[in-house]
Amino acid sequence: MIFGNKGRERFLEAVAGFETAVRERDTDRAEHAFQELHRHFQGAKAQETERAARRLAALLPEIPPGPRGTVAVIVGACVERGADPAACAPHIFDGLADTLAGVREFCERWAATGGGELPDPEGEQDPGLFDRVGPEAALAWLTLPQWEMACVAVLNHAAVRTALGTERRAALLTALRAVQEASGDAFKCLHYALLVLDDEPLIVLDRATGTGFALRMSGLGDNFQLHTLLADVLIGGGHLPGRAPSAEEAAVCRDQPGQVPTTGSFNLVSPTGEWVWNEGTPADIPVVDGARLLVLDPPPYQRSWPAGRFFPHMSGDLVLERVLAPEEAARLLADCVTEGSPGE
Repeated sequence: MIFGNKGRERFLEAVAGFETAVRERDTDRAEHAFQELHRHFQGAKAQETERAARRLAALLPEIPPGPRGTVAVIVGACVERGADPAACAPHIFDGLADTLAGVREFCERWAATGGGELPDPEGEQDPGLFDRVGPEAALAWLTLPQWEMACVAVLNHAAVRTALGTERRAALLTALRAVQEASGDAFKCLHYALLVLDDEPLIVLDRATGTGFALRMSGLGDNFQLHTLLADVLIGGGHLPGRAPSAEEAAVCRDQPGQVPTTGSFNLVSPTGEWVWNEGTPADIPVVDGARLLVLDPPPYQRSWPAGRFFPHMSGDLVLERVLAPEEAARLLADCVTEGSPGE
C-alpha cells in the first residue's frame, strides 16, 4: 500500500487536521486534510504511524461512508509498517460488518431492479448506479475491496485472529458468504483470511504405512501451504518415505518471502473419503473427536505448484507433537473410508 509523496514528519499533523474537520463536519477542510494524509504517509516515521493508526481507527465510525474505506486502508498500511494491529482491528471489523450489511442490501436491490452482471467495484461506474440501488448500498459495494485490504492487513497477525473470537468470526463469515452467493464468490482473500486457524490440533493418518501423527497448525492460508509443510515435517523428519521439500520450499511456507516450485507428495483425503482440495483451506478438514482428521494417500499423479504463502505477510507453521501409538493409528484408520472422489 503506497500513498503519495514523501512528507517530512507531517503525517500526524494531517491526522490532527483530518480529525478536527471530520468532527466539525467541515467538508472542505476534511477533503484537504484527507489529501494531506496521502501526501505525507510515505515519509512518516514508525512512531507517527503507530500513533496515527490508533487515532484514525477510532475515527472510522465518524467518517462519511465514501472516504471511510480509504481511511481504513491507510490504517491497514500503518499496521503493515509496524502499528499495533490489535488496537486497530476492532474498529476495522466493525466497519467491515456494516459494509457487508450494506453490500447485501446492494445485491438484493440490484436483483430487484433487473439483475445482470454486478459492476466491478474497482472499475468505471455507471452514473445511474446510485439511483438504481441507493447511495448507501452503492457505496458499500464500491468500498468493500478497501475493507478487504484493511481486514487482511490486521488478520495477518495471530493475536488479532485469536482476539476476534469464534462468534464474531462466524458472524462475519456468514455475512460474507451471503454476499459471495450473490456476487459470484468474490472477495476470496477476505474469506480465506477469516478462515485461518491458529494453534489448531490436526491428526494425520498415512494409509500406506498405517502410521499416525498429532500435529498443530497455525497461520496457514491454504492447503497448498499445508501440503508442503506436511511433507517437510513428516517426510523431511524421517517419519514417512517419499520426497521431502527443500529447506527453501519449507521456509517460504513458514515465514520467508517469495515462492519456489514444489511437487506434491500426497493425496489429501477426508475421513469419509472425499478429496481435500489443495485450493481449499485447512478449515475444510473435518473435525473428529475434537481434532481435525486428515488421511494421506499416495498421489494419483504428479502435481506441482509454487510453494509459498497465500498471505505473504502471514507467518505459518506446522509442528509435530507426537507420533501416534500403532494401535491408536490403526483404530482411527479403521473408521476412515477409502477415497472415492474423481481425479482433479
